[in-house]
Amino acid sequence: MNSHPASISPPAGHEPGLSLSYGYGTDRGLRRELNEDSFIASDPVFAVADGMGGHEAGEVASGMCVRALAAMPQLATGKRSITAAVLQQYLVRADSAIRQATGARAGTTLAGAVVVEQMGMPYWLVMNIGDSRTYRLSQGEFAQVSVDHSEVQELVDAGEITPEEAAVHPRRHVVTRALGTGDETEADYWLLPVEEGDRILVCSDGLNSELTDEHMFRILSTVGDPQDAVDALIQAALRNGGRDNVTVIVVDARNVMNDGGTATTAPRTAAGAEEETTLPRPQAADGRAASSDDESREPGDGRR
Repeated sequence: MNSHPASISPPAGHEPGLSLSYGYGTDRGLRRELNEDSFIASDPVFAVADGMGGHEAGEVASGMCVRALAAMPQLATGKRSITAAVLQQYLVRADSAIRQATGARAGTTLAGAVVVEQMGMPYWLVMNIGDSRTYRLSQGEFAQVSVDHSEVQELVDAGEITPEEAAVHPRRHVVTRALGTGDETEADYWLLPVEEGDRILVCSDGLNSELTDEHMFRILSTVGDPQDAVDALIQAALRNGGRDNVTVIVVDARNVMNDGGTATTAPRTAAGAEEETTLPRPQAADGRAASSDDESREPGDGRR
């Protein structure tokens, strides 16, 4: 996992104003032989892909997905001009490439947030396909933004089980939508105004399957540095079992322009983080997009 913060100043071409700081990391976990998660953390795109398919095919699928996102020209120009329509075009390309490379026998989930600017105001463009997740800590409120594409989420929506029952349901890992396999491959999107002090968490289900929302909120609200928060979340997931690959991105927004066109600042309190017992972990390569190796899960018609 990266051992230093990935805090980046606004790229060339950005207007003065919104600045982002972020951290990222991935871990194989304690039970998987390979890490099939991949991620991209490069302003303005922050996303996690969780591959599935077996025999390293899941790693291939998730890696192809993040490489497709990395090919968007906005990452080179530093412009925050990506739209949902543009994102979907690149996801269609990723879906097609994965199917061709794996014979539709492998797939990947995808969740994340893209920073976009409209009329001079910044927004989070959140995307989701599958059961990787995006959360937002804003003005003291912590909530999941994305909605899982999974069998248990459908049962929750139908009122047949509770969210608490979904967390331990035997089919909680069965996804109903994925890139590269199955029939449903279109992502869902949400557009949210960026608020001063916003903190975005993007993760594979290896995190939220080990930690409750309350536990994640406690870490995110007490650990000030985004890279330190990433490390604390991954360590907590490992201590709670580490049964799956764990990938985490944390993004902080500062100097957000208000309605009057002036920037506001509100320092985050880096109050005492809970003590962590550090477990040894292999380092992930530095870079804008990264993938690692993890034991696979077999998809069945877009499910895992």
